[in-house]
Amino acid sequence: MRTVNPFGQNNYSDQKDLELIHLAVNGNRNSLSKLIENHQQYIFNIALKMVNNIADAEDITQEILIKLVTNLSQYDSTKGRFRTWLYRITFNHFLNIKKQKYETLVTSFDVFFDYIRETPEIQLTQAEEKEMQQEIEESKVSCMAGMLMCLDREQRLIYIVGELFEIDHNLGSEIFNISPANFRKKLSRARNDLYQWMHNKCGLVNTNNPCRCPKKTKGFIANGWVNPEDLKWQSNYQKRIIDFSERNLEETLMTIDDIYAKLYKEHPFKISQKTENIVEKIINNNNLKNTFNLEE
Repeated sequence: MRTVNPFGQNNYSDQKDLELIHLAVNGNRNSLSKLIENHQQYIFNIALKMVNNIADAEDITQEILIKLVTNLSQYDSTKGRFRTWLYRITFNHFLNIKKQKYETLVTSFDVFFDYIRETPEIQLTQAEEKEMQQEIEESKVSCMAGMLMCLDREQRLIYIVGELFEIDHNLGSEIFNISPANFRKKLSRARNDLYQWMHNKCGLVNTNNPCRCPKKTKGFIANGWVNPEDLKWQSNYQKRIIDFSERNLEETLMTIDDIYAKLYKEHPFKISQKTENIVEKIINNNNLKNTFNLEE
């Protein structure tokens, strides 16, 4: 899996993708495969944060990768950078798909925190808390992922790529087709909306709030939001989002916004099980093989 963040400023090279594109459109199967692999897990992880459902995120990722491949021959490097082109397609897809399951259930912060408030609080013993660390962490990530769903789609997307994946503001403005100043303003508004509710309700940063992940874990399990036998977040990952960070803030220098962001960046960077097969499915599609005249 590629470890270079495509939204960063320092390590990503458009030139490497351009070389793969040149070879791919001339029939090189391995280059097309590599180009897809370079981006598929990032697209999947953004999709997962956008819709909060693994199966839906996998389907969305596949739809986007098919768009990438079928439109690749139309990409013109003289008109813009490849990642701008690719992620404009990707983000437009996120913004225009039909409402997903969790978007119909979590329609506002008020609705979401009513769900949390109505979940019974059950104090764990020290032994239980030690034994249930995975379930407690699953509860924390699930709750924070649910909070993201309270933002509208554009806010959610800008927060995910702007705060979690630290997109360069100039690249962000290109992809969203707005000015850098407007991109920063939208990101700031998304942060403020999310962090204000977290500050008032969540005990992860504001210790004056009564809500604590360990006390809610058994309730989340009873509600079916956490399945100890099939953990959605605490499985199928090798790294966390923060491992792709280009920023290296000292803990003592963190602002309150940095502290909230770090909580989200510590979430797992998931490896999609389904999309591991997408490359072969796409490349072996007869129509696409003919389009690219792919070598056997």
